[in-house]
Amino acid sequence: MVIPVHDVNPVRRTPVVTYALIAANVLVFLWMPGLAGSVKGDSTLVQTCHLHAFLEQWAAVPREMIHQQLPTLVATGDVRAGACLAGPPDYTKSPVLSVFTAMFLHGGWLHLLGNMLFLLIFGNNIEDRMGHVRFALFYVICGYAASYGFAVLNAESTDPLIGASGAIAGVLGAYLVLYPRVRVWVLVPFLVFLPLRLPAWLVLGFWFGLQAFYSAGEGVSSAGTVAYEAHVVGFVAGMLLAWPLKRNTIPPPEPRGLLFGRRARTRHSS
Repeated sequence: MVIPVHDVNPVRRTPVVTYALIAANVLVFLWMPGLAGSVKGDSTLVQTCHLHAFLEQWAAVPREMIHQQLPTLVATGDVRAGACLAGPPDYTKSPVLSVFTAMFLHGGWLHLLGNMLFLLIFGNNIEDRMGHVRFALFYVICGYAASYGFAVLNAESTDPLIGASGAIAGVLGAYLVLYPRVRVWVLVPFLVFLPLRLPAWLVLGFWFGLQAFYSAGEGVSSAGTVAYEAHVVGFVAGMLLAWPLKRNTIPPPEPRGLLFGRRARTRHSS
């Protein structure tokens, strides 16, 4: 997997929505119970039970989304005799609204930082092209499309679905449509991290192909714990929503004489 670090694609306006989304995701993650365990690499039973109760209330659950069936017993966050207690929920949960809240929840630091890196690099240009309000709506729509696409394919699953990955996959799909030839600086792990400048169509096409491969259960055990199908659906949704904007999108000028991020000196013969 390549790691994007910068794209050669300037923006005309400050991406305030992109920055606000990143800030919101970070703040919500810091607010989530069980954070100490995710930082130190361990967690107590009390932290784990609190986290389970938190996720049951705020995460999206495919079975709830498709069948509108809410559980009669949920984790309460309390511990007794070395186990998490369950009881009737003392809150009212909306499966539709839980899809939105789940977009701001993450399962760990790597999950959060990986998503925010992709959003920071590719989200600013999509926001610049769409405008602040349309980009915010686009982001949410892609997130909902990704979550419900996954839920349709896993209608009986009771595992919580969390993360901004589906919405960000939509951003990547839009970027591929609007800026396929833009150069992206990436780090390629090969003994060491090699910096390369590759076209966006190659970087994002490779990413999408990998998600599609994994969503079929190939290369991972039972598709792992990642909702790869949500990534695929979100990516396709982003492409379709961005397609009408492609005709009037002006590609950025391609800088020349760049060597590993710095402008190289060129000599001209007289």
